[in-house]
Amino acid sequence: MAPSKKATPVPLSKKANLAFPVARVGSSLRKGRYAKRVSTPAAVFLTAVLQYATTELLELSQTTAAQKGRCTIKPRHICVAVREDPDLNELLQKVTIAGGG
Repeated sequence: MAPSKKATPVPLSKKANLAFPVARVGSSLRKGRYAKRVSTPAAVFLTAVLQYATTELLELSQTTAAQKGRCTIKPRHICVAVREDPDLNELLQKVTIAGGG
């Protein structure tokens, strides 16, 4: 009989097909004391939402930078992208972006 191999643990980020760290978001939720108990699916969901919002913001900023003929995204491009998108504008209405003009 061959010796059994122990399965290596697969990170939650890989299981959920996310680039952002699920474990770090989960531990931040627990340390923040937002609730007595925080489930793993809650951390996965919040991580997916954060990743989606970040991706959306970067895509819009990249488009804004390309329209100006630039390859590098600067704070001004992020600010313009946020103010032009109605959903992001509503979400980040009271946020000041440093260097955004």
